[in-house]
Amino acid sequence: MPKYVIEREIPGLGNFTAQQFKQASQTSCSVLKNLGPQIQWKESYVTGNKMYCIYIAPNEDIIRQHAKEGGFPADVISEIVEMIDPTTAE
Repeated sequence: MPKYVIEREIPGLGNFTAQQFKQASQTSCSVLKNLGPQIQWKESYVTGNKMYCIYIAPNEDIIRQHAKEGGFPADVISEIVEMIDPTTAE
């Protein structure tokens, strides 16, 4: 199944409280539950004004549906075609 990175522009995100992150995560998980097992949220990385989320999904459309139903942006959706790390150099 394809894996995607989703870029979400959210001004002030780096200043969110633990409670705000918890609430956003709960919203996301609730929408995911309703969409079914074909879409999975793996993890997210937070910067000052952006979040980068890793998802496994059959296509971009279901990722856009998740964002729409959750009320958060999906500004850029890119399919991950390969993963490398320091062990790739060996």
